[in-house]
Amino acid sequence: MLHTIALIVENRPGVLVRIAGLFSRRGFNIDSLTVGATDNPDYSRMTITVDGDEVVLEQVTKQLNKLINVIRVSELDPAESVERELVMIKVAAKKEDRSEIMQIVSVFRAKIIDVSPRSMIIEVTGSQDKVEAMVRLLRQFGIKEMARTGRVSMVRGAKVVNP
Repeated sequence: MLHTIALIVENRPGVLVRIAGLFSRRGFNIDSLTVGATDNPDYSRMTITVDGDEVVLEQVTKQLNKLINVIRVSELDPAESVERELVMIKVAAKKEDRSEIMQIVSVFRAKIIDVSPRSMIIEVTGSQDKVEAMVRLLRQFGIKEMARTGRVSMVRGAKVVNP
């Protein structure tokens, strides 16, 4: 089962390396990782997804809480949070396929952000299911390259993860 963990960490050099090292030493795989500054420049927010059962989640959470640069660790319940991912997909786009690709882009409320004689770059933002569905449909044209941000997530309502 995939678990989403939100961390507030000190915005200092080496923090990401220490956190990644913790996962590596314990034999846990990071499924996705996003990091960015918060509204306070002293802190960064990390969103990590990890695959495992409740025992794995508990171990990861306990180990993260022991790191001195980690301010807060929170597991985000998918039912109580909003998750998004940004993906850019470069797809082969022959002249005869362009209108079909544009229809797919429209249905998914994605954007075409670059067009060249032989390819198009498409930007899609949404849930992992939405992104995966679009990728499946675009495979028939030939995906040349793909870049994914990884998941970002926030708790719905008034509750916050910030320090």
